[in-house]
Amino acid sequence: MYLKKSLIDWPFFLVAFLSLLILCSIVFFYPNVTHTWLEQMHVQLTDMTGVLYLWIGFSSLIFLIWAAFSKHGQIRLGKKDESPEFSTFSWISMIFCAGIGSGIMYWGAIEWGYYYLEPPLGLIPGTPFAVEWSAAYGLFHYGPTAWAIYCLPALPIAYLYHVKKVPILKISEACRPVLNHHTDGFVGKLIDMFFMIGLLGASGTTLGISIPMMAEGVKRLTGIQHTYLLDIILLLVCTIVFAVSVFAGMEKGVKRLSNINVYLVFSLLIFVTIFGPTFFILEISTNSVGLVLNNFFRLNTWMDPIAQSGFPEKWTIFYWAWWIVYAPFIGLFIAKISRGRTIKEMILGTIIFGPVGCWLFFFVLGNYGLYLQNTTQLDVASMIKQGHSNEAVISIIHSLPFGDFTLILFLILAIIFVATTYDTSSYMLAAVTQRKIEGEPIRLNRLFWAFSLALPPMALLIIGGLTSLQAVTLLVAIPSCIIMVLLSLSFLKLL
Repeated sequence: MYLKKSLIDWPFFLVAFLSLLILCSIVFFYPNVTHTWLEQMHVQLTDMTGVLYLWIGFSSLIFLIWAAFSKHGQIRLGKKDESPEFSTFSWISMIFCAGIGSGIMYWGAIEWGYYYLEPPLGLIPGTPFAVEWSAAYGLFHYGPTAWAIYCLPALPIAYLYHVKKVPILKISEACRPVLNHHTDGFVGKLIDMFFMIGLLGASGTTLGISIPMMAEGVKRLTGIQHTYLLDIILLLVCTIVFAVSVFAGMEKGVKRLSNINVYLVFSLLIFVTIFGPTFFILEISTNSVGLVLNNFFRLNTWMDPIAQSGFPEKWTIFYWAWWIVYAPFIGLFIAKISRGRTIKEMILGTIIFGPVGCWLFFFVLGNYGLYLQNTTQLDVASMIKQGHSNEAVISIIHSLPFGDFTLILFLILAIIFVATTYDTSSYMLAAVTQRKIEGEPIRLNRLFWAFSLALPPMALLIIGGLTSLQAVTLLVAIPSCIIMVLLSLSFLKLL
């Protein structure tokens, strides 16, 4: 049977779904009011929470490095002689694809353009050093600190699930060492509800960025105008793909799709490197790594309190909020697939291979776009300034040899990236709405949440605008900060 009703936590399931419907309905029926409110909230939230988000990120990295190289790092997640459940390649592929999504294809290609127009660190636009930093700063936002935020929740969850053999994949359960009996009551339900709302909100913002980019690609290939209807059609296509994947399960669906995705990523990046400005890509990438490593502590603590340029609030704090919102979900997923590995392997695998995978996009797609800008072949910065950032991404890809073919590959990759992120999202949402897990969450439950995940982006696409999407991320990240602290304390108490 696909549905075992006794395993579903029906009260929590229904409250979670009704909350989703109410929140999305407000956006559908009052888009202008919601848009205005979110823009106001964006300013207030960055002022109120900025330092908090920054310190959670840096503290997560320090905490994980300690855990990995302490005696606790040798603890195996499972039996002492148990081998890993998944091969290293598949394990890394699933972590990377679940944690990033097609957003990396958007930001990897043009994030430098925003910094080109408004450089960080008080630099003057257009100067050589400012241009170098425009290529480098994105590496920090997708670097070890970001992935440490992802990995931290995995520690208590993995320990309880694989070592203590607790058959429950819930954030509240991972907080039990601190909350004790409160986990089974209102406080535990509230934590799981915050987790679900945060994940649904973050899913909406990610697709709110990715879907318009895909629609612009379809417009370039077919001439079909980019409308809200086209956005919805593409969203439904992505939903069907990841629904099929999540229905197939972890082994046949999620793992296989992640492996295919990584092969396609390497194919695209190698193609761009060979047919693009190879030496420029290699040189500017090397230079960028040096800039970030030399200034790593500075970047982790830069708030710009005197000049008040607004750069940290607009970018770093937004990114850290984004990672924090996704952290409990990715932590659940990393914990689920890390059976047979040591705590040290789980930590180092996440904070090393995650950033490397992201950096490849900035190295290749981003620096290719910067090359087009510097050689005046394509004025990417002006397109971004005029609000045509999606068109800028598609123009960069289409300028490559075999432009139409390359763009088709890019769009297929974007769809699969969305699918690999959201099939794991629906997998974890299903896990949280069950009393316990017998192998995997129930299939029909996974399928239900796969289609439910389409509602938040459908609502947010009506509003549009990067500021609104950033405001949603900052808002839903606030309760996730509390969850992050509880999970850290739980891991310490378990040890």
